[in-house]
Amino acid sequence: MSDPSGIHVRRRSPRRALLAVLGTLGLVAAAATVAVPSANASAPTPPSGWTQVFLDDFDGAAGSGVNTSNWQYATGKGYPGGPSNWGTGEIETMTNSTDNVSLDGSGNLRITPRRDGSGNWTSGRVETNRTDFQPPAGGKLRVQSRIQMPNVTGAAARGYWPAFWMLGAPYRGNFWNWPSVGELDIMENVQGLNTVWSTMHCGTSPGGPCNETTGIGGSRACPGSTCQAGFHTYAVEWDRSTSPEQIRFYVDDVNYHTVRADQVDATTWNNATNHGFYIILNVAMGGGFVDAFGGGPDGATVPGHSMVVDYVQVLSSGGGTTPPPTGNRDAYSAIQAESYDSQGGVSTESTSDSGGGQNLGALAGGDWALYRGVNFGSSAATQFVARVASGAAGGVSGLVEVRLDSRANAPVGSFAVGNTGGWQSWRTVPANISGVSGTHDVYLTFTSGQPADFVNVNWFNFGH
Repeated sequence: MSDPSGIHVRRRSPRRALLAVLGTLGLVAAAATVAVPSANASAPTPPSGWTQVFLDDFDGAAGSGVNTSNWQYATGKGYPGGPSNWGTGEIETMTNSTDNVSLDGSGNLRITPRRDGSGNWTSGRVETNRTDFQPPAGGKLRVQSRIQMPNVTGAAARGYWPAFWMLGAPYRGNFWNWPSVGELDIMENVQGLNTVWSTMHCGTSPGGPCNETTGIGGSRACPGSTCQAGFHTYAVEWDRSTSPEQIRFYVDDVNYHTVRADQVDATTWNNATNHGFYIILNVAMGGGFVDAFGGGPDGATVPGHSMVVDYVQVLSSGGGTTPPPTGNRDAYSAIQAESYDSQGGVSTESTSDSGGGQNLGALAGGDWALYRGVNFGSSAATQFVARVASGAAGGVSGLVEVRLDSRANAPVGSFAVGNTGGWQSWRTVPANISGVSGTHDVYLTFTSGQPADFVNVNWFNFGH
């Protein structure tokens, strides 16, 4: 059945925000930890025909933080420049403190809400650095995690909102393009109820083709032990090998909710799924979804109950691998700009340029896009060419830069661009670059002395 809350979503309003570094908060937790059963099961071996593209088994010393090669902390009460209270009305402050987010030394991650003596709540939210999780063309992607929800029920659970979910890559660095960029809620729970909810968010809000702010949702009780009393495996399987395309949600391999591409119009589906996603684990306190089931937290709520995560695993099947393997991209053929493997501050839109498809839009200083495994061969490339358009105001311009292997490396080449006559008025602009051979990860970075958007990019390639 549909998610009954009608208001639990991560609500946004239009307009991009400038990138900022997430701050760290040294908040002191006063509540005592409440012990929950621990379990450590290794992630399953991928079945025949599947390739593992990501795994964190959360092995590490007790009291240590997450592996920052895989994860980043989202801290505070919202993304810098984004909606307050994470767009949901939740009341906690997210921190990177090991009081809220830590490994337990037994192969588990614990995300623990705490309340201080003044009644202020803190908790944790971690997100994958990678934003490229999507099925290959004609293939499938499975994202799964073995989780025990906070082991608390009844009045003591008022306000608890644990979740395991995914957001469309264009949201990172923008923070105002939800729900069009897509959200896949693999597991949500509130109030310690023995229920797992799964939802796809898309389209426009409120209302629209995806019934926002509710989304297209389903729910069921956890099989066997309750969601709180034991570990269960929560998964989404995104299947591009079927027609229509399907997104299926599972608990302990029981498929209890499916969203099909033909349930919405083609544009809505394309906007929500034509890009990678990143993965999020968090425990919120309070918010719209909680309010729909009685509200909280309040004086009866007991802090210190952890969501315990045994592993997070991503598998890919058919049609290739995700991301493209090293050397898969030809430097001398057009690389579609929207085919990035990761990005910051980037959004996509339909293009009127020849060939149609999508372009990167609303690019401003500090934005970037990553293209892995670009093969230049043994003969050095000396030229960079990009298809760009700009409707920037007078005096607004910036640089389109090429960097190799790290955004921290100096550009190997760049060109300046200003107004070309409109955001869909396309020009092919060449630039000289330092000689490049071999295989590299290529970053397009965008630098400007003004905060305004200054360029769109449709495609790029290299030449001798």
